[in-house]
Amino acid sequence: MSIPFPPMKRPLVAILRGVRPDEADGIVSALIEAGMTAIEIPLNSPEPFRSIATAVKLAPVDVLIGAGTVLTTDQVDRLHDVGGRLMVSPNVDADALARAGARSMVTLPGVFSPTEALLAARAGASGLKFFPASVLGAAGITAIRAVLPPDLMIAAVGGVSDTNFAEYVKAGIRAFGLGGSLYKPGMNAAEIATRAKLTIAAYDAAIESAL
Repeated sequence: MSIPFPPMKRPLVAILRGVRPDEADGIVSALIEAGMTAIEIPLNSPEPFRSIATAVKLAPVDVLIGAGTVLTTDQVDRLHDVGGRLMVSPNVDADALARAGARSMVTLPGVFSPTEALLAARAGASGLKFFPASVLGAAGITAIRAVLPPDLMIAAVGGVSDTNFAEYVKAGIRAFGLGGSLYKPGMNAAEIATRAKLTIAAYDAAIESAL
């Protein structure tokens, strides 16, 4: 079952790879207060499901909380058990996507080629995470997009930041996953809040200039 990607004012996913459970409260709160609409905690972070559970408790209903680097159906089940609603993966695994869909999760599998993108679309993905976007570039993603369902949400992840939003937005790409430009292990909540506000301002400016 395909769960559509929910409408968001700013479809920006904050990727907190490496965040620890003891710091998740402050960091997640800072991101939500700054205006981030989705938060992904990759499963190769320390005790990720504890951090996800904390984030779920803090987030209002219109903020998506979930996991990244999801590889198996068991991980999908654990994500569901702690209240996660967003499943992000580095690959296209039909079983994991089907399980996440059955759990009413928004799914964002990683793709790079037309073959992977079409497989993910056929498997019911809510959207596609083109990664690494820095290699494909806006032109590469646009070329692949021509053969995809027109209503499928497209996100650029990897090497995208407040410094180059405009390049992708001009190509019609509106959703982004933000990792190292927004959060790196060791950063405190105040630093992350500052980066989040700069990111949102840059995104809004890029959207406005494309209108």
